[in-house]
Amino acid sequence: MPSRASRPDRPVAFVLSGGASLGAIQVGMLRALYERGIAPDLLVGTSVGAVNGAFIASRAPSLATVEALETVWLKLRRSKIFPTNPVTGLLGVLGAHGHTVPGRGLRSLLEKNVETERLEDAPIPLYVIATDLFTGAERRLSRGSAIDAVMASAAIPGVFPPVEWEDTELVDGGIANNAPISHAAELGARTVYVLPTGYACALEQKPKGALATGLHAVSLMIQQRLVMDIDRVAGDVRLVVLPPPCPLDVQATDFTQAEELIRRGHEGARAWLESADGGEARDPPSLHADLLRPHARRR
Repeated sequence: MPSRASRPDRPVAFVLSGGASLGAIQVGMLRALYERGIAPDLLVGTSVGAVNGAFIASRAPSLATVEALETVWLKLRRSKIFPTNPVTGLLGVLGAHGHTVPGRGLRSLLEKNVETERLEDAPIPLYVIATDLFTGAERRLSRGSAIDAVMASAAIPGVFPPVEWEDTELVDGGIANNAPISHAAELGARTVYVLPTGYACALEQKPKGALATGLHAVSLMIQQRLVMDIDRVAGDVRLVVLPPPCPLDVQATDFTQAEELIRRGHEGARAWLESADGGEARDPPSLHADLLRPHARRR
């Protein structure tokens, strides 16, 4: 089991970004971190990163936990997360509902796999980022229903229904802050490991359908925000940004490629962490070229 003994570089935070089906990449990254004995003192997650974060926050920081999460991902299919419902879709288009996909599939998944009822009771402190639907403000959730908080963080506007929270409604945290590095720093982390999902940088054809197109656009926005956040906190914390797979030709709605994404996430993170400086001595702003450059197609 990874150690969390007191050291000058602690507390350690894991920041998990959004990315829908590309969240499988984070499972491989988590395996690489746990294999090296690197465990989080706190977790900050947005969207699918909140889903993965809630799973590992409710369990011991061990390889067994990663293996259990991998099993969940390997069984996922788009129909479980984005179930089609003609009536819900039609009502959404007509304006009777604010969403086109019912949230029951995702809620059922969370209820089966998140082993803590309330955020404040998680064995590893968990902070979930959502967006206030009415003001656009970021909301960092640390108390209350863990399931509702993660549902809110993953509530893609126009796709999933907003989640009622106190005196407002919340939607996907990726709108306001999809790679919440700044929150980890505010929470006192001395070392921050960022687990980004990247984006489909080598598609042969443009995404098909409104959902696929919207999620792909969001993934591009995520990369831009990640670069800005790196600039913002560089120098304030010890920052380790694990590299997402590249080139990547898997769309954010494709759950059939989880095994491949997990493998590539693990191999890339392991190589990064095993390099001469472990990725930790690298100047984070130097990552800009890799994160936003035109990417080659996979051959």
